[in-house]
Amino acid sequence: MLTVTPAADERRDALAGRLFDATLGAFDLLVVHLGDRLGLYRVMADTRSRTAAELAADAGIFERYAREFLEHQAVAGIVDVDDPSAAPDRRRYALPRGHAEVLADPTSLATMTPMAQFVVGGARSMDALVDAYRSGGGIAWDANQDVVDAQDAINRPGFTQLLVSEWTAALPDIDGRLRGEGGRIADVACGTGWSTLALARGYERARVDGLDLDEGSIATANGRLADEPADVAGRVTFQARDANDPGLAGQYDLAVILEAVHDMSRPVDVLRAVRGLLRPDGALLVADEKVAERFTAPGDAVERVMYSYSVLLCLPNGLADQPSAGTGTVLRPDALRSMAAEAGFRSVSVLPIAHDTFRFYRLDP
Repeated sequence: MLTVTPAADERRDALAGRLFDATLGAFDLLVVHLGDRLGLYRVMADTRSRTAAELAADAGIFERYAREFLEHQAVAGIVDVDDPSAAPDRRRYALPRGHAEVLADPTSLATMTPMAQFVVGGARSMDALVDAYRSGGGIAWDANQDVVDAQDAINRPGFTQLLVSEWTAALPDIDGRLRGEGGRIADVACGTGWSTLALARGYERARVDGLDLDEGSIATANGRLADEPADVAGRVTFQARDANDPGLAGQYDLAVILEAVHDMSRPVDVLRAVRGLLRPDGALLVADEKVAERFTAPGDAVERVMYSYSVLLCLPNGLADQPSAGTGTVLRPDALRSMAAEAGFRSVSVLPIAHDTFRFYRLDP
């Protein structure tokens, strides 16, 4: 008969409690995603108080569902209720102003609705993920539109608000050149284009080329480009084009790869190709995940979330295209340095940029 020690009892109870708390959090995220999809937070973003009937009318949903949603959100502390003791149809609910920024402003650095969408997207891939773990296969990123949309949304605020003001500004020689005489920038693995457009807006004399092999992302980016003023649109191209194209070699003052190296099946080949894009006095800015420098267990919150991304999304994506390095989300600094050296870069430095989840590297050709 197995004897359970007190220490084992304590660990058992702590894990059970932790997973119960995680269950509450997961349910909160699912309800947040529902509210986001239905536009309920956008309606409530004016922070005006509403009854369930008023929210139903404003958002175009069934009143009984509106009431249940609002009651859940009040119990969870996400919305305020004026009088919990009032009759259900008399209670008035309001989204606090700070919460409105988190839930209804896609440009805010505090936005969190994309994280709920990640959870939903990850769950939809679970059957395919189980098969992949058994077979060793992968799941391409674009196989799940929720994941694509969530990544697009979570990166938008940082790319549009911080990329030029803080991140590329940490390369003073390159930043000064681009602001002064202009130059040319390659946004490699540009995705749907938020970063490319931010670079063009920030460097008014530079030409910026967004390069990505995913034609769907390039189509989305070109749609966004069509909405830009002529002084920006005239200096930007989006191309479904390989960075290894010899027609691009040696033309760029700056290249950027933002949160993408760890997803690449053959990162050394890509880094070598990007080195070929650069002028001798150019530089590559890499932003990747701010994981610990060494494996430790237990890990902190950042390490935990990055491993979760890796298990559910990034490693399966990296393994979808073979042969693959199988990097996964947890790309540690020494691994990036090793990749850069193999690709022919002469130096790699970690830049002094404060960020909760990204680490920034300068690679010199």
